[in-house]
Amino acid sequence: MVSLILLTAYFGEDEGSPLHSVQRGVIAVLSPIQEGASRALKPARDLFGWFGDTLDAKKERDQLRRQRDDLLGERIDYEVAIARNRQLERLVGIQGTYDRDRFTPVTSRVVGRSMNNLLRDTLTIDAGTGAGVRVGDAVISGDGLVGQVTTAAGNTAIVTLITDQRSAVAARLVRSGDYGLITPSLGDPLDLRMDQLDRRASAAVGDVVVTAGTIDDRLESPYPADIPIGRVESVDPEELANSNRIHLSPFADIRHLDFVQVLTGGGDSGERAQAGP
Repeated sequence: MVSLILLTAYFGEDEGSPLHSVQRGVIAVLSPIQEGASRALKPARDLFGWFGDTLDAKKERDQLRRQRDDLLGERIDYEVAIARNRQLERLVGIQGTYDRDRFTPVTSRVVGRSMNNLLRDTLTIDAGTGAGVRVGDAVISGDGLVGQVTTAAGNTAIVTLITDQRSAVAARLVRSGDYGLITPSLGDPLDLRMDQLDRRASAAVGDVVVTAGTIDDRLESPYPADIPIGRVESVDPEELANSNRIHLSPFADIRHLDFVQVLTGGGDSGERAQAGP
């Protein structure tokens, strides 16, 4: 009731009335106190504001980090998928280089690697006898010859690569038609040697080398004819004359394979496994 009476009197008076004068006096007294208190409390308000802004900034930072990590993960998945898709596309493209009526290609994933630059180069794949894979089957990538199956089990197989010191592949120079035997150099298996060439063989840097296929009437080669092997890198006339040898690099990216194809069903696997090149 007192408040109502004071409010009614206050609004009913003019500017020079006692209540207005009291109001001005109170404001005059309290304003310096209010201003001083405001200044005194400003650091505290700023501190609380800083904590609040810091917490908001950290929350936003964490959110941006999660978004960044999600985008990075999506980009990595995308790049991996693109790389694998390219390998698979090349596998489809290389099928025109061999007799598809004789062989049934089995596409498999590389699940293990054992690469020793001195002696042994092998891959483990996730296809085995359950998928028709047999010892002696040729293995290719989308770029060319990879190797040969040397061990096969139910759901897995071991592939001995053409860079392995036990490997030997009968090969042919496409341009000249000269035949030779491909073996890896000791200490640098990616440097493939083509030996047993005729001294008069015509070979030049850049020439393409493919598998020779069957060159022995008694035993069938484990490799179909005309599978790309590599390209001639160096031809030393003196080495060719004295050692019947030239050097080439493989087409297949041996060290970075994710998928390969096993050419199954191309004849008796046991006989082919004994045939060597």
